[in-house]
Amino acid sequence: MGNKNGAVSKEILEDLKLNTKFSETEIVQWYENFKKQCPTGRISKEEFQSIYGKFFPESDANTYAQHVFRSFDTNDDGTLDFKEYIIALHMTSTGKTIRKLEWAFALFDVDKNGYITKSEVTEICTAIFKLIPKDEVPNLPDDENTAEKRADKLWGYFEKGENDRVAEGEFIQGVMDNDEALRLIQYQPTK
Repeated sequence: MGNKNGAVSKEILEDLKLNTKFSETEIVQWYENFKKQCPTGRISKEEFQSIYGKFFPESDANTYAQHVFRSFDTNDDGTLDFKEYIIALHMTSTGKTIRKLEWAFALFDVDKNGYITKSEVTEICTAIFKLIPKDEVPNLPDDENTAEKRADKLWGYFEKGENDRVAEGEFIQGVMDNDEALRLIQYQPTK
């Protein structure tokens, strides 16, 4: 990942400059911080869950963090290297809507077969629902105050039956065509 001086390799630096909005200086700073936090150059699922949990101290973020980790671990080796980490950071914070929706599809495609099903939507909605602090749940609309209702509502936007499946293009178009669906695929804290 880095060179013998401990710096990010030129190849990775150039790739990240081309594929993210981060500057060379930002990438180098991210790399230095990454190496301090992860001297091995890799983040395990458990480390990722611990880091992710700090963003949601009043919630159970473990299940959602596992799904996020799976969606970012593009080579399926059970760890995130610096490049996977930065691409993930870019995609979730500054990426274009289409790229974010491509990532969201990967998040919902639990079995990585290229389609999402109602059961996968329910699984991810359940994980998202666990992020919502208990004191915020009473403020949710009646048709989304449980994970199951939220999943039913989201699945309804795709106009598919219980046993149907949705391809990536259908997912992206379905979410882009409906602001309500876009809101349902994420959790935005109200505080």
